[in-house]
Amino acid sequence: MERKIYTFDEAFKASLEYFTGDELAAKVWVNKYALKDAFGNIYEQSPVDMHWRLAREIARIENKYPNPLSEQELFDLFDHFRYIIPQGSPMTGIGNDYQVASLSNCFVIGLDGPADSYGAIIRIDEEQVQLMKRRGGVGHDLSHIRPKGSPVKNSALTSTGLVPFMERYSNSTREVAQDGRRGALMLSVSIKHPDSESFIDAKMVEGKVTGANVSVKIDDEFMDAVINNKIYRQQYPIHAEHPDYVKDIDASALWKKIIHNAWKSAEPGVLFWDTILRESVADSYADLGFRTVSTNPCGEIPLCPYDSCRLLAINLYSYVVNPFTKDAYFDFDLFKKHVGLAQRIMDDIIDLESEKIELILKKIESDPESMEIKQPEHYLWEKIQRKTLMGRRTGVGITAEGDMLAALNLRYGTEEATDFAEKVQKTLALAAYRSSVNMAKERGAFEIYDAKREENNPFINRLKEADPSLYEDMVKYGRRNIACLTIAPTGTTSLMTQTTSGIEPVFLPVYKRRRKVNPNDADSRVDFVDETGDAFEEYIVFHHKFVTWMQANGYSVTKKYSQEEVDSLVEKSPYFKATSNDVDWLQKVRMQGRIQKWVDHSISVTINLPNNVTEELVDQLYVEAWKSGCKGCTVYRDGSRSGVLIATDKKKKKDDCNCMQPPVIVSTRPRELEADVVRFQNKKEKWIAFVGLLNGRPYEIFTGLADDEEGIMVPKNIVKGSIIKSYDEDGKKHYDFQFKNKRGYKMTIEGLDGKFDPEYWNYAKLISGVLRYGMPIDQVIKLVQGMDLNNESINTWKNGVERALKKYLPNGTEAKGQKCPNCGQETLVYQEGCLICTNCGASRCG
Repeated sequence: MERKIYTFDEAFKASLEYFTGDELAAKVWVNKYALKDAFGNIYEQSPVDMHWRLAREIARIENKYPNPLSEQELFDLFDHFRYIIPQGSPMTGIGNDYQVASLSNCFVIGLDGPADSYGAIIRIDEEQVQLMKRRGGVGHDLSHIRPKGSPVKNSALTSTGLVPFMERYSNSTREVAQDGRRGALMLSVSIKHPDSESFIDAKMVEGKVTGANVSVKIDDEFMDAVINNKIYRQQYPIHAEHPDYVKDIDASALWKKIIHNAWKSAEPGVLFWDTILRESVADSYADLGFRTVSTNPCGEIPLCPYDSCRLLAINLYSYVVNPFTKDAYFDFDLFKKHVGLAQRIMDDIIDLESEKIELILKKIESDPESMEIKQPEHYLWEKIQRKTLMGRRTGVGITAEGDMLAALNLRYGTEEATDFAEKVQKTLALAAYRSSVNMAKERGAFEIYDAKREENNPFINRLKEADPSLYEDMVKYGRRNIACLTIAPTGTTSLMTQTTSGIEPVFLPVYKRRRKVNPNDADSRVDFVDETGDAFEEYIVFHHKFVTWMQANGYSVTKKYSQEEVDSLVEKSPYFKATSNDVDWLQKVRMQGRIQKWVDHSISVTINLPNNVTEELVDQLYVEAWKSGCKGCTVYRDGSRSGVLIATDKKKKKDDCNCMQPPVIVSTRPRELEADVVRFQNKKEKWIAFVGLLNGRPYEIFTGLADDEEGIMVPKNIVKGSIIKSYDEDGKKHYDFQFKNKRGYKMTIEGLDGKFDPEYWNYAKLISGVLRYGMPIDQVIKLVQGMDLNNESINTWKNGVERALKKYLPNGTEAKGQKCPNCGQETLVYQEGCLICTNCGASRCG
């Protein structure tokens, strides 16, 4: 039967109604999760269709086992994202016949034995790309690569060390895109490795290793050396009893570098590796292939090579009865029941993943390439399938912690709230493991289960102490899953649950947004007009559950409140002093440590800090995280992630540089350049820019009216392509734009240089010239702004060039001399071409 195809507008309208007017949630669902084919055709009208798709497929697996759940029971758990939410890859891939992709969110790879030859390094690179093209995030460790200067038996004579390979793996990640979703990579290294300092510094150079998250695996011996000012020994190989190379270092000095870089750029993260290994249930089977070596890109799933994990979140807010009232309470009975079902659903998804891997293997076999080319990918998926079925690892997590606590009238970050959060996580751990034991009775234990191996595991012993009967049954019947639990970031998931994310507090309960006004909308209200003539309507946005609090406490949700009234409302609510910037950071770290006791994998959590915090505070937080039993820690200081620049003049202080480093100048323009298509509106006119890129940096620009008489017919979904330099019969140069259409066919728009007004072209040559010879982007924009042109249309063109180039400013670049129109402060910075006020959060693009 032919499936009905929906237009984007049809799906968006239905989804908007489903999400009760929440445009962001509706757009996220349609763009990321609605069932689509390779041509972008949409086959689901709203999340109702998606949830029936998930329910049908999981019910099919349930019917293989005793006491199956029905489609209706499963649908009721998924509907409106109320209770159980399969995340990311499972939500997209289950029941999706249009793409051959894995259901796993996370993978870790790594070769057994010596693996620092070029052959091994290239094999890891190939495996990383093969997994990313199937939609998986990948992590791998670099501790096996010999340090810089080590002798090698090839023409190089000595090793380059691990940093060049960081860049290689990073670039491979950036090359892989999945329906607009970039590959995700975690690179880790042991602090014991002699090149770990170079690893820590690698991302401090602007533009380097931009396709990977990086974390340092820190052992207890190193932390002890830091705290007690002792010498620490690095060596290679890192686990060798008789290493080839040793180096004694000042642990405190290297620790200060980690702290400085994390403060400056939000990386590296730290992984407390001895804690991870000590607590890992799966590492009880390390000698059978389950030795943990790295983590997934967000750090919540430490894994052994070729194991993978699928994620699912339980919406904690939905178990609060009478939320935001004096009668509010948490329904632990319903929660325990649903946790058991969530664990069961996760086990079903493992069977669905095995089916997907079978399809991947068949796809590889049917590909036209020779077996010489196909064999590595085929072998990779065979290894993953084997490890998946051997351990049956799951990732049951939570979301909406912040809203759950607020709904119970508890303030996030207080001791009382932390006590309750730990109680909920302990309940979840016991219920999930009970479910895994029950499944072992019905379906069989994971094949290498051995109670004797797990006798000394701290996590298992906590379960034993909390519920002796559970432990007795586990020893008797086994367990279905080698490990069960995690707490992952739930970014887009939380948009659809309309709650806070993961275990995080609310970002802000109330904030102001600007929405661009459509010039053709006669009923629109204009509150602000920017310097390019774009009009905006300002409106206050209330966090969804803050609205629920208002309703529960008799406040109007339709009244237009003044800022003073909004502030007064927030002060009366349980969200007051409980936002990500308000919470006591040390208390948050301790909360993470207490919850970690009841999570067998790890927790992805970021400590958000204001811009003005000191490096000493970051130091204190990292040490406290280690002492509290956290498995990892990441900080983000407001404004620190992007724009980390190093001056080329070594005598100049790092912080003095406020410019982009010049690129390597290429004297002859390459025949073909990668290009971005940038669309914008200038004074009600539609404009388009084609920006040629060299090494990711603007190299040339063509721009003008998009709807002039000549017609620049580029489909709206095309945002990238190539600009190709060609010559006609007379030897005259031309610049053509080439792109692929929906069906993958190449299309060409000939003669960009002739499509626009000749005067535009002359000025464009001038701008392109200064771009090609390395003038920093912010200075090019100043040059364009300073052009004194009399012709109105040329001035409009000038504004267009400026808007297009602003998209390539390094994130975090200050907009010097410009005041925020909302709060009046000179606190504007560029993020993705938009101006963001770091003081009040106001934003505008263009």
